[in-house]
Amino acid sequence: MISIIIVDDQRLLREGLHTILQSEEGLEIAAMCASGKEALQAVQEHRPNVVLMDIKMSGMDGIDAMKRIKREYPETIVLMLTTFAEDRFIVDAMAGGADGFLLKDMSSRIIVQTIRDAMNGEVILPAPIASKLAAKLSALSDTRVDAFDENKLRESGYSFTARERKIMELMIEGYTNRQISSSLFMGEGTVRNYISVIYNKIGTNDRQASISILKEFLLEDAY
Repeated sequence: MISIIIVDDQRLLREGLHTILQSEEGLEIAAMCASGKEALQAVQEHRPNVVLMDIKMSGMDGIDAMKRIKREYPETIVLMLTTFAEDRFIVDAMAGGADGFLLKDMSSRIIVQTIRDAMNGEVILPAPIASKLAAKLSALSDTRVDAFDENKLRESGYSFTARERKIMELMIEGYTNRQISSSLFMGEGTVRNYISVIYNKIGTNDRQASISILKEFLLEDAY
């Protein structure tokens, strides 16, 4: 059973999510909260598997509450709820340890599947969020990475997560997005999001060109 806490300052949204999730097999709502402070208390009391956390709330906002939860209860999955994709919130939330994002206008089916995916260890980045994050990461670089220069790639300061590296390895082996999805037990949309972030880190969206760059990068990294 996946235990969930819903945190949002809008009562209608809290109750709507409660109705959607409580009816799903294997999900249970441990508590509903209207503020970050309430969320901290509820997590301490119920020790849920997942927290759905609104970003903008009065008092302690969702990002501050998420950081506290991830610091004190690192095993708890925190998915940020948002109606928009603002760069500063995305980067701050991901840097603070958020496990992903949920857009409030997502269909109930996708919300439920996203929670299950998060429980399987996937980082949840809907396409609009992934696009904004990738653009922000590119903007933070002092210099634009040359699409065919792996030395500049390394000098840019970018690093790749373990999951990104695994996807890179499969791309080099010629796997399609669908094959990567099947191999890593990830949704195909999630794979596309990861690849989008990888593309933006290396400065190209051409798959063959990126494979050439990544091959050199990983080969050099192995020594």
